[in-house]
Amino acid sequence: MIDPAWPFFEQRHRDLARDLQGWCDDHLDDVHADDVDAACRALVHNLGEAGLLDLCVGTPDSPPDVRSLAIARATLARASGLADFAFAMQGLGSGAISLFGDEEQRADWLPGVAAGSAIAAFALTEPDTGSDAANIACRAVRDGEEWIVDGEKTYISNGTIADVITLFARTGTAEDGARGLSAFILPATAHGLTVAERIEVIAPHPLARLRLDGVRLPASALIGGEGDGFRIAMQTLNLFRVTVGAAALGFARRALDEALSFSTVRKLGEATLADHPVTQERLAEMATAIDASALLIARAAWQQDNGIADNRRAAAMAKLHATEEAQRVIDMAVQLHGGLGVTRGAKVEELYREIRALRIYEGASEVQRMVIARDLIREAHR
Repeated sequence: MIDPAWPFFEQRHRDLARDLQGWCDDHLDDVHADDVDAACRALVHNLGEAGLLDLCVGTPDSPPDVRSLAIARATLARASGLADFAFAMQGLGSGAISLFGDEEQRADWLPGVAAGSAIAAFALTEPDTGSDAANIACRAVRDGEEWIVDGEKTYISNGTIADVITLFARTGTAEDGARGLSAFILPATAHGLTVAERIEVIAPHPLARLRLDGVRLPASALIGGEGDGFRIAMQTLNLFRVTVGAAALGFARRALDEALSFSTVRKLGEATLADHPVTQERLAEMATAIDASALLIARAAWQQDNGIADNRRAAAMAKLHATEEAQRVIDMAVQLHGGLGVTRGAKVEELYREIRALRIYEGASEVQRMVIARDLIREAHR
């Protein structure tokens, strides 16, 4: 787990880790939700009431502190995957407004995001466009003092419950590629915006496919300048990429906790499962993978907070290693639990479903490997 006593962190991070752990102990006793939408709304409200969502918002001159976000996500994920999701989406969904919004846009939306009264979403992915974001087809056309938007977005987290959506649409031609994209603030009440499909995934979250049919937005909805959308999307994703690794770290740490707890009481002949050399080997592997991920996350978050000019490689390494190793750690925990590990309701079974998506969203593992390799090659040619 991330240790705030490490030199990457300051006293404020140590205080946050202590206070947040106490809040989790009091408020997140294995959250299970029959109604995922209602549970997410309640979690956002409670996180806002506790002042924790203040960590998610910032300004162009003072962006969110990545080390604080990483500590928060690791701690929340260890307690509840849904709580981590609710927290993270408030940051990602409003990140473009924090980093690139004007004073009026920030004043209109960020207080509600921080208070938990406005739920945020980030709409980039489309049915035919995932990692190749430069090729999105959703189109916004200027009509006097308005923009008319048509298209679809899919796998939109908080899509069924959002109040405000950061929307990326094409304002240039297809030939313009990434330079033809722009970012907009889309209120969920906008006429012509509908939830076309609720998407059910293995770890239940409020995901949706959204349809935009002649949605009219005022000129003031544009974030930054026309054509800035791709840069805004990539910088927003980069701000939060390390924290995806932190969430994976929280899941992995909980898996180790569960494996230790189970193996020390599970009888195996005259001894316990934990007395068996094979089990001890697995526990050692799990702990080592977790600490390696934590150090990569701490380094990348520290670099980002301290303005290291190009930390893409460190962020990609942190996200890649933490998510891939968390999948492996959780799989080992499931294996140690035997049949119980794949039984609905067991914590390790829940973790097994929760971790899988983290290797895909906000830059799939394959993309992170490309980022790392290309950076290494560029460095070698200097």
